[in-house]
Amino acid sequence: MKSKILLYVGSIVIILWGVSHIVPTQSVVAGFGSITDENQLIITMEWVAEGLTLCFIGILVLYVTLRAGSVNPVSVIVYRASALMLLVMAVWTGLTGARTSIIPIKICPIVKTAVAILFISGSLLSSRQGRKDRFSLK
Repeated sequence: MKSKILLYVGSIVIILWGVSHIVPTQSVVAGFGSITDENQLIITMEWVAEGLTLCFIGILVLYVTLRAGSVNPVSVIVYRASALMLLVMAVWTGLTGARTSIIPIKICPIVKTAVAILFISGSLLSSRQGRKDRFSLK
């Protein structure tokens, strides 16, 4: 049960972070000032793509947990792969965007890393529970 709570909390946080990434897209693009239409489209595309990726990761973990359970070995793979992707994104954001003066972008690697830790912790608890279930006498 603890593993599911960690997974649900992580899923909700990263979905909300993804949505909050997408919502201000227009003002983010406007913050670049006078740039070409093509550059505006590229920034919009990349900004929304990251938000959608974050939402996808959260929805995937949430859906797998609800449908297959957290103890399922495939679920554990999904949790760990999602955590790895979030860590890669956190490092990339840390090396690029977080070096700006914009506070939400500075926070972004922390949020991604925190959710990755929740997913890894949930997967470890699920794996341990799965081993207990397999080897317990019924």
